[in-house]
Parts: sequence; structure tokens; C-alpha cells
Amino acid sequence: MTGPECSFTTSDPYGWVDPVTDRIFNVQMQGLETSWICWSDDDGESWLGNPHDSGTTPLNDHIKLATGPWTSSGYGIGGSFSQSFYDQAVYYCYNKGVGIFCFTSFDGGATFEAGGQIFGLATSNGGLHGAITSAPDGTVYVTPRVETPTVIVSKDNGFSWDEHSMGEDVGTPYPRKNSEVATDTQSNAYHIWTGGDEGVYMSRSIDSGETWEQTSIRISPKEVISTTFPQVDAGDPGKIAITYLGSENSSELGKPDIDGENWTGNAHYATTNVSYYLYITFSLNALDSSPVFHTVRVSPDPVQIGSICLNSGDCRDIGGSNRNLLDFNDLHIDREGRVYVAFADGCIDSCASDFNSTAEDSRSKLGSVYYLGSGPSLYDSVGMLDIPF
Repeated sequence: MTGPECSFTTSDPYGWVDPVTDRIFNVQMQGLETSWICWSDDDGESWLGNPHDSGTTPLNDHIKLATGPWTSSGYGIGGSFSQSFYDQAVYYCYNKGVGIFCFTSFDGGATFEAGGQIFGLATSNGGLHGAITSAPDGTVYVTPRVETPTVIVSKDNGFSWDEHSMGEDVGTPYPRKNSEVATDTQSNAYHIWTGGDEGVYMSRSIDSGETWEQTSIRISPKEVISTTFPQVDAGDPGKIAITYLGSENSSELGKPDIDGENWTGNAHYATTNVSYYLYITFSLNALDSSPVFHTVRVSPDPVQIGSICLNSGDCRDIGGSNRNLLDFNDLHIDREGRVYVAFADGCIDSCASDFNSTAEDSRSKLGSVYYLGSGPSLYDSVGMLDIPF
């Protein structure tokens, strides 16, 4: 993906495949000044691209890109004419120090001229943010990284945005990572985040993000006392899958953490006696009043031993930086409703096989993937899935 049409360097790369057109997008940061976006319509055989000027403020971080259908209002009016060139709206969001900036492209991602700041100050009100989610009805969701779980919603392809808060009953920890939103085939929305007690929680909207339930639903089992990096996707109504890193080392709660304070379960301060594994939780009735969640600890050995840096300004050198996992885990389903999870594995080889491994041994960053071998699809029409290979 290099050459005259694409970036010559790689930094904080972000990828997206348009589920309607199959266009592949590759986004690369150019330092903190701008980003270079290129795309392919032939499965990566050839690429076109254009550096995107992110404006006069020299900061362009937490880059995200997604696509979705045009609506009939706001930028969607222009989209009704540009559909002859490219069928979908393309969205590009990033943190520019003073907040979250989002732009809409009318030409398939070649240029982003419509948009601007949509939310807050990075230092006080959520300049960092989660992925962009676009529902089948064209509603767009962006999640700021704030104390009270919040979703920013656009009904007009990014022309205007509204904020909706929820989760005050469980809050969030500090430091915290992004919350995320998924939408199903009927545009119901599911917002997930790590709560103040370190469990994974959910709030739902059944009216395309207009209103959100204020009583949070715990997704992760009570035995999982520490979580981070939650990700979610949805298929048909009520069928969702969530992944996260979690620990069941409850005996370490209240003991001195890496700063000598009583450990409350926050992964940022976990000691070498705490091990994190990859979990996947799914529900086939997530819209019910009392949904049932099924959880599997899918990694046979730890993904990380000890602390996981959740604040890039406060990472620790414990036999090497504990920011080895970064924060790029993801979960998506394919067109059959099969779940795929991408994550960074920090404990491999002897770290994974030895029983006395420590945080100093857990400094790898191996890109890895799990997928559903067999089991229920998240699409009703598919039913049970067999092993794909």
C-alpha cells in the first residue's frame, strides 16, 4: 500500500472496508499534522489516494473512517446527487486537540470538505473518541471518551450532531478507554463501555439514537473483575457480540497496585499478579428486558500479565513499556454473521507457556485474530455456522 498514491510511511494505521461497495480504505497519520487516505476498488491490486489536509491546528490523532447510507437531509441532500459517483457517504473523524472533528466526503473519500468540530475539548470534554458507526437508516454515531458515557448522533450525514448521555448509575473508571456503538439491521443501537466497577455495561436505543435507557445492563460476568478495550458488533435485532480483555484475579483487589495504592481493578495499575485474557460475550436476545449473555474466555493463556497502559501520558517501564498493546482491538462480523476479533497479544512463547511469567515477560505486541469456528450466526437467515475452512 505504498507508492505515489499512498503514504510512504505508516503511523497509527486505520483500515475500513465499505460493506456495500467493497472499497478498501487505508488511512495513515503523517506525524500529528495530517493524514493520508488511499483506497482500492480491486481488492488491493491498485490504489488511488490523496493526502487529507486536517486544517491549521498541528494535531491530527485518533483517526477513524467509516461509510454509510445517505439520508434525505443536511449533507444527504448533496449526497443524493453525488451517489452517481459513489453510492455511500464516507466519514472521517479525528482528535485535533480542541475536540473531535468529523468530515463527510461526497466523492468516495477523495476529499473531505464538509464538516468541522463536533464535540468538546480534548483536555476536558472528549477530544479522544471511539469508532464511527453508521446504521442502515443513515444515523451516525461517535463516542467521546468522557466521564459520563455519551454518544454523539447525527441524523443528516454529519451536518449536525446531538449529544446523549447515559450510564450515570455505573459511571466510568479513570483512566478509561473508548466506549463503542454497534447497530443492528433494523438500526437499533447498542452502546457499551467499561463501568466504574470495571465491568462491561450496555445501554440500548430502539429509536435510532433519539433516546437511551438510563438503567445500565452489565454484560461481563461478575467473576471478571477488571476489563478494558471493549468492542461490539451486531447482526439482526438483539443479536450482538462483544469482546474485551478481562481478569478474574479477584484476590488482588485491595492489595497494593503498581503505585502502592489499594488496587480497585483498573488495568492501568494492575500488578504482576494480575493476568488478562481475551473474552467474547454474545447475546441472541439483547433487546429483551432481561437479556441472556453467554461468555467464553477464548485465549488459553494470558494476553497480558500486569498493567496495561490506558493513559499514554502515564505509561510505565516495567521491563519495557506497558503500552505494548496500544488500543487497537476490534470486533466485526462478516456477511454470514460470523464473529472475528483482532487484538494484540502481549504474552507469547515462553511468557505464555511458563507458570511463573511476570509483567516483565509480557511485552510482546503480536497482532492476532480469533474467529467463530462454529456456532450461532448473528443473522437469523443463516442459523448455525460450520467451521469455514
